[in-house]
Amino acid sequence: MVALGLSVAACEEQKQANGGAQAAPPPPEVLLTTVETRDIPVSYEYAGRVTGSREVEVRARVSGILMERTYTEGEKVKQGDLLFLIDPAPYEAALAQAEAMLQQQQANLAQAEREWKRISSLFERNAVSARERDSALSTLELAKATVAGARAELRTARINLDYTRVEAPISGVTSLEAVSEGSLVGTGQDSSLLTRISQLDPVYVNFAVPDAESLQLRNMRESGALTQPADGRLRVDLRLSDGSTVADAGYVDFTDSTIDPNTGTIRNRAVVANPGSDLMPGQFVRVMVNGMVLRDAVTVPQAAVLQGPQGMMVYVVDGENTATPRPIKIGRAIEDSWLVREGLKTGDRVIVEGVIKVRPGQKVRPAEPKQGDQKPGGQKQAQAGNR
Repeated sequence: MVALGLSVAACEEQKQANGGAQAAPPPPEVLLTTVETRDIPVSYEYAGRVTGSREVEVRARVSGILMERTYTEGEKVKQGDLLFLIDPAPYEAALAQAEAMLQQQQANLAQAEREWKRISSLFERNAVSARERDSALSTLELAKATVAGARAELRTARINLDYTRVEAPISGVTSLEAVSEGSLVGTGQDSSLLTRISQLDPVYVNFAVPDAESLQLRNMRESGALTQPADGRLRVDLRLSDGSTVADAGYVDFTDSTIDPNTGTIRNRAVVANPGSDLMPGQFVRVMVNGMVLRDAVTVPQAAVLQGPQGMMVYVVDGENTATPRPIKIGRAIEDSWLVREGLKTGDRVIVEGVIKVRPGQKVRPAEPKQGDQKPGGQKQAQAGNR
């Protein structure tokens, strides 16, 4: 019985020894990346809307009956092309009357000049009085003024007759006609809208930038953390509704100096070449603003960032391979990484894979890196053997 008891006790001791070995597993194997600063090209994306670079309302400049429309609605027209014809008959008559009036006033002027020459010659010989001389001079001046007025009337009549031919003020694409042939069109406050013309090459793309983001970009530029192209022009790409992209479509040419109080945004505008008229006014697009570079930026893969009780955090491994959580402040996403604004510095080793197995203060076993393995974006990364 004593021997049996000793044997059972020995077995229990062996079980306890085996259990103690299972309670201390080896350190988890993790994949690390070493933080490095680098210059990163960045782009910002906004919702935009296309408008014509010039949008003109074509209105009647004289009153009358609209006799003819000479263009096809929705087609391109060139500057100077005839669009509408207003009944010219009343204005042709007014022009003829103005020409006749001018001829009559010119004849009166010629008579006044002859009379002035005669009276002035007689006055020099003391044959007429000063009153008669002054009267002849007044008649001459009045005749000259009357002729000038008649010439102005003639010019006005010619202009009004020209206005009966409504021509395209710019080259572009026409809209539907606003009034039909046979309608009475007017001027002044009742000026009749006939059609609209939109210039489609180039076009404008309007977009808005939140004021907070605009302030952040301005502060980064002033501090030197963000640089722009040497010519100051930010290039834009466009993404259309079908998912296609127009690369290097144009550039930003205008940024408003005020904030829209209704939306809290700042208006911006890009000029985009449109030789094929593929972009139409009113079309919604996505605007990617390019050309800015973040200097000495720090990024980490998105898989390395965890959401902790105090915010975003990563696990940093020290020289003794001990994992320690570290809070960070992140910025915008850049491809598959986060821009880190605070919390990391060059040389820090961050766990990017296997982090789910790690506890604070726990030893880890970094995977052996493969020769030449490099994480896209300039951060060196070890390759885990068992994932």
